[in-house]
This record gives sequence, structure tokens and C-alpha cells, in this order.
Amino acid sequence: MMTYGKAERSLPRSLAWVLVLLGLSVFINYIDRGSLSIAAPSLKDELKITPEQLGFLLSAFFWTYACLQPVYGWLVDRVNVYWLLAGGFGVWSAATAATGFIRTFSALCALRLLVGIGEAVSYPAYSKIIALNYPEEHRGLANSVIASGLCLGPGFGMLLGGMMIARVGWREYFILLGSLSLIWIPAWMKWRPAGSIPRVEDAHGLPRLREFLVLRSAWGTCIGLWCINYVNYFLLTWLPYYLVNERHFSLTRMAKVGAAGYLVSACCSTLCGWLSDRWVRAGGTPTVVRKTFTGGSIGVCGIVLGLCPLAGQSTCVLLLILGMALFGATSSNVYAITQRLAGPQAAGRWTGFQNGFGNLAGVVVPVVTGFAVSRTGHFLAAFAALTAVAIAGAATWIFLVGPIEPVAWGRKIQPATDFAGRSA
Repeated sequence: MMTYGKAERSLPRSLAWVLVLLGLSVFINYIDRGSLSIAAPSLKDELKITPEQLGFLLSAFFWTYACLQPVYGWLVDRVNVYWLLAGGFGVWSAATAATGFIRTFSALCALRLLVGIGEAVSYPAYSKIIALNYPEEHRGLANSVIASGLCLGPGFGMLLGGMMIARVGWREYFILLGSLSLIWIPAWMKWRPAGSIPRVEDAHGLPRLREFLVLRSAWGTCIGLWCINYVNYFLLTWLPYYLVNERHFSLTRMAKVGAAGYLVSACCSTLCGWLSDRWVRAGGTPTVVRKTFTGGSIGVCGIVLGLCPLAGQSTCVLLLILGMALFGATSSNVYAITQRLAGPQAAGRWTGFQNGFGNLAGVVVPVVTGFAVSRTGHFLAAFAALTAVAIAGAATWIFLVGPIEPVAWGRKIQPATDFAGRSA
């Protein structure tokens, strides 16, 4: 049985800078991803878009994003992941800038599909890079930096986007955002991890699809991520609209509330990532540590957010910020679970399959929420659905996902169990 680190190893400075760049990339990723929802209150009037059409547009990104996750997951295990990440980054940044020039609903939809194509590379690449370069006792922090970018991006996007759109318009916001994002690429090419990537000449040691599909923990992480992403994409795609149209906030106040919530979420994510690593180094098993933060936090998050439409305006703001803090605690350890289960040789493909399934929530939640709001005229039913999904997610991470121990691919005995209850 593995003993979990009694001696703390410091993270090399070069890898710390890699984390900074990865965190910055996901920060930009989520600003770009959430830019349409921030512009929605202004854009829908100019382009004469109905709530149903807006839900359709907000989900379009996820069609390509979710479908390409398994493809990129396969690619990052077989090609140079550092170059692949840079290429995807260029695609989504260029598509974001081009959005400022569109005049029709169909053109806007096409560009959202293109943003999804570019951004689909990100999480399989992040997971592969972390699995290759960071040991278990530093993966909580490494993944929490990614999760912090996930939280800071929408927060900064809401603050900057809301204020900029109110002053100069949504078109200028998209053009500036996409153009400035491209600066990241040369910085990444200069400071990406040094050394060669292990080449995969054949399928030896890598899981086949059938081997993966019989693992209980594989489906547990997929379903669990779907539930987490339901909460994530509800906030990302509909929170600005909810605050402006139902709570009657100004664009500036909406931006400040959203930014505060995401800032608290990012801080909580980093803190929980650091605490989880400390717990592991103190002797806690990854199973107990990672499930506590991931499963426990998402359940409480759903309950807190579900109370928002029942509260007064000031209490609603406090509940939103608390719920977003709990979401940050959840996101800090999700991919640390995946990376430990899959191992470095299969981290990309496991993450790709998991993200492909999990991001189908992004297809569902914008459309379902748009339909519910259009038919009922308020968000009560939408928040109730979010609470139910979050509680289901907590149960999935705690009970369906098996022990957080590396899967011995290709062997008859593995730590993760299959659906028959055997060691897979």
C-alpha cells in the first residue's frame, strides 16, 4: 500500500511558471466562453433574439466543445500536447475577435461553434500536462490554479465586459478581447515545460475503449462532472441575464456582483487545493481527501444556490457569493481524481471522454433554462432543477466513484472496480 508523503517536496520554479501560464490560459478561456452571456442583454435587442434563440446560441458552443473532447483526449496522448494547446488557443481567440463583426444570427452561431472547436483542446491538454509534470502531492494545487482561472475568467469578464459594453458597445468588447488574447501564445511557446514528451508508438499500456467503459469510476467521474458542469454553465450562461432581467440590476451592478462571486470562488478554489495537498502529505488518502472536497462541496453549493430566488435582493447576493465559493471548493479537486485514476499514460483520453460527457450539460442547461424562463416568466423552476442536479452530483462523486487509486491498465486486478463489483 502506498504511503502518502511525509516529506514535502517543493515545486520547481520552472513548473510554477508553467502553472501561471496554464492558469492564465483558462482565465482567458472562460472570459471568451462567457462573453456571449455578458453581452446577451444588449445583443438580443440589436439582433432581435428571443429567449429561446438566446438559449440556442448559448448552447451552440458546447455542441463542438463536448463532441471534440474525446478526439482531443486521444490526440494529447499521441502528439505534442504543448503545440496542440497553442493551436487551439489561436483558433478560439480569433473566433472571439471575429464575433465583433457579425450581423446575423446564423453567423453568430457559426462563430460560437468555432470557439468550441478551439477550446475543446484545453482540459485534455491541461490534464495531460499536469499528469506528466506534477506529482500527486502537488496536483491539488496545480488543479486548483486551473480551477481558479475558471472562476476568475467569468468574474473578470463580467466586470470588464459589463462596464465596457455599457460604455462602448458589445462589438468593440469582442474585438479587443479576442485580439489581446493572442499575446498568450508566444509566451507559452517560450516557457512551456522543458524536455521531450514520451512518444506513444502503439497502443501498448493504453486503455482500449471497452476497458474504460466497464470501469465504475470512469462513469462516476463522467456523471459527476456533468452535474458539476450543470451548475457551472447555469452560472456562466444565465447569471447575467437573471441579475439584469429578474433582479433588475444595472449592467454595472450585475458586473460587480458577478465579479465578486467569481473572485471569492477563485480564492476558495486555491485555498482548498492547497489544503487538500496538505491533507494528503499529512497522511490522508486521496480517496477521502479528494471526495470530501469534490462531492461534499457540490451538494451544499446546490442547496445554497437553490435558495436564491426565494430570498430578498440583498440576501440573494450573499447566497450567490456563498454558492460560488462552494463551487470553487468543488472544482479544486475534480481533475486530481481523474489524473490519479488514469495515470500519466491515459490522463488525456480519460479527461477527453469525461469532458465530452460532462460538457453535454452545457448543451442542456442553456436551452432548458431558456425554455423554463420563457414559459414561466421567472427562474424559480430553473434554480430548483440546479439544486436537484447538484445533490445527485454529490452522491455520484461519493458513492459511484470507487477508490481513488491508479488503474493498472491491461491487468486482471485493478484498484478501481467494474460494474460487477470485481477488481477490474
